[in-house]
Amino acid sequence: MNAPASPQAVVQMATDSPARRLGSDPNRPITIAVVAMGGQGGGVLIDWIVDLAVHNGYFAQSTSVPGVAQRTGATIYYVELLAQSHANARGAEPVFAMMPVPGEVDIVIAAELMEAGRALQRGLISQTRTTLIASSHRDFATVEKVVPGNGIADSASVLDAAQRHARRFLYDDFQSLARTKGSVISAVLFGALAGCGELPFDEAAFQDSIRRSGLGVEASLRAFAAGLAAVREPIRSDAPTQSPFDTTPPPLPVRAASLAVEALRLRIEREFSPVVQPMLGVGLQRVLEFQDVRYGEEYLQRVAELHALDIKAGGAEQGHIASIEAARWIAVAMAYDDVIRVADLKIRSERFSRIRAELGAGDSEIIGSTEYFHPRLQEVLGLLPASLARRIAQSPTISAWLERRFSKGRRVHSHTMRGQLMLTAVAGLRRWRRLSLRHAEERAHLEAWLDDVKAAMALDYALATELLRCRRLVKGYSDTHARGQDRFSRIMQAARPWRGQPQAAERVASLIKAALADPQGKQLTELINRLSTAG
Repeated sequence: MNAPASPQAVVQMATDSPARRLGSDPNRPITIAVVAMGGQGGGVLIDWIVDLAVHNGYFAQSTSVPGVAQRTGATIYYVELLAQSHANARGAEPVFAMMPVPGEVDIVIAAELMEAGRALQRGLISQTRTTLIASSHRDFATVEKVVPGNGIADSASVLDAAQRHARRFLYDDFQSLARTKGSVISAVLFGALAGCGELPFDEAAFQDSIRRSGLGVEASLRAFAAGLAAVREPIRSDAPTQSPFDTTPPPLPVRAASLAVEALRLRIEREFSPVVQPMLGVGLQRVLEFQDVRYGEEYLQRVAELHALDIKAGGAEQGHIASIEAARWIAVAMAYDDVIRVADLKIRSERFSRIRAELGAGDSEIIGSTEYFHPRLQEVLGLLPASLARRIAQSPTISAWLERRFSKGRRVHSHTMRGQLMLTAVAGLRRWRRLSLRHAEERAHLEAWLDDVKAAMALDYALATELLRCRRLVKGYSDTHARGQDRFSRIMQAARPWRGQPQAAERVASLIKAALADPQGKQLTELINRLSTAG
């Protein structure tokens, strides 16, 4: 079966399978498994299910097996239910299983899409027996985040597998529904469980279980109703086809927010080809946010020099792709991640608003956050004026003294006055950033990279474009930045002897792909050795 066209289409096809009424067989309990990450309320959901069963004449037993960590392994909650009338007829209380048995689970509830995939891998979902209720949203796993490139797993394959292997597959973005109702996802999932119509309890019985819990009752009931409606009355229209990870830049705005920036916007319109202007607008915004208007002028000048070479090399026939890539990656290189930028990002009001929204916290609720910093000696020296930092680096005594004081990580409580003052003070160093050692190093690195690109542009337009894209390997700060820059430097060095050769661009593209696919760098090393040997 082909991958589903949209989430709504999947819900519609899934609901074509008829609902059944569980609990009629006296020899078989109702079996329910919940797979959820830490903080998603899986335990609360199980407590509601147990309470629902006990107050409606059922025996119930729940167990849980926690994962290794909140995102490296989900907790599996498992509950079995059996009507007391069935047990009494047999003259003995039932003995329930402690863990779900593959192929013997009636309902699986997944609090996130990839947790549904995990349930499929474990064999918990049966085509003849299991109803799968899952949220379609994504909370990215550690293994997805550590890949230098795009390590995000393919959601479409999970949707397709769930549709093929489950008896019924019911899902929606239950996380978004919970946020709109000011509650948490467990309440929406409880509503979806009621809406599927397979448990022998009416809607009022579910609601009574929420009321008996006594915590956040009104918000939970609103979220419960949203989950119930999402399953009983799924949206039938097609979902938007645009990917949430689409990086297409918006058009250049018709005017800027200030006169100083308007002059730069007019320069973009006047000096650059229309196809390049949207990316230049995005890049300029990033550079201005990082530093100031003068820094924005430097950015446009660097891109303009490459754009002139692009035009001379016949780039119009290629859609000026080299200029577009230059606008993108020069902005990234100039707005590098240093301690000053990290501190600035952590104290922004929109960040705290986003955290509050993600936690579902109300305006009257107090939340806190702890920031972890572990700068190396290089980051400390990078904040200092270049001449002073170099003198300190040449002194083993002073360097060792500083190393001892910064060798341990620091935890800063950014919701406290002290934490805010510390981060604000570091972010305030922005006005002196151009004098710092880190800025001098980044500037030298940037100019050396662009010199290589300009040299390649005269010989091989495609190679110059790939060398521009190579800058995506350098990101982050501290150890992350060091690893990325090492891979970048190795590829740039390997590419120099290939200038003028027919397959130079393809070779560099393959090296970038290898570097992005393997955090350890083994694939890159092997490929460089193989290509260098080939000549």
